[in-house]
Amino acid sequence: MNRRDAVKLVIRTGGAALGISAMTGALSGCASSRRPGLGTIGDPIPDDPSVARAPTRVEPWVGPPTTTTPPAPLPSPSISGVISRSHWARGAPRPWLADPMNGIRHITVHHDGMSPFTNSTWGGAAHRIEAIRNAHTGKGWADIGYHYVIDPGGRIWQARPLELQGAHVKSANPHNLGICVLGNFERQRPTNAAVQSLENLIASEMRRLRVPLSEVRTHQELAATACPGRALQARMNSTRSSGGRLRRV
Repeated sequence: MNRRDAVKLVIRTGGAALGISAMTGALSGCASSRRPGLGTIGDPIPDDPSVARAPTRVEPWVGPPTTTTPPAPLPSPSISGVISRSHWARGAPRPWLADPMNGIRHITVHHDGMSPFTNSTWGGAAHRIEAIRNAHTGKGWADIGYHYVIDPGGRIWQARPLELQGAHVKSANPHNLGICVLGNFERQRPTNAAVQSLENLIASEMRRLRVPLSEVRTHQELAATACPGRALQARMNSTRSSGGRLRRV
């Protein structure tokens, strides 16, 4: 996480101060340094396939105590069909809690590391992404830590604005685009639709941002973690290998 997202919150209860890092059972996605999905991150918010599409209304941006100028937006991704955060997010980013991206030179792939997830409905995916955002902002972060999220149906969802540095690889967030595939790929396999969308998105962003294949990594290649899980790691190894889709970009 970056230096602002890394600041610990302090919760005061009964006159005593308790650091947020001491809380157990919190939903934290793939941030754990131990093997996700094996009792290290607590029980996630249940997936609810009956949840309707998230409200399109988004809370207005609340400015910091002093007036600031928002960073200039990056060009839109060349890949079409990315779902705007207005279709799922029930809260706005807090840009004063994050550093500006100031250019993208790396791409890192994650899974969410929660419970296995196979819900391919729009509402189910929106509910899952919002649960992750709530967990991340509950740590005092500016927003959900990833810049894009991909669901089992292959939809690509806009997450943290690209103008803001992410919070997805400790000590390696600067200039690093974070992509998360929903699910726990220590315990399930990614769908072909999700992998195809992941490859399409990475290929598009490699071309648009001139990111070389050597800078397309997975979380476990940068930190001590099982993320993005054995099954998705295998697919990433394949697509980057000789003859793989990303090798030909």
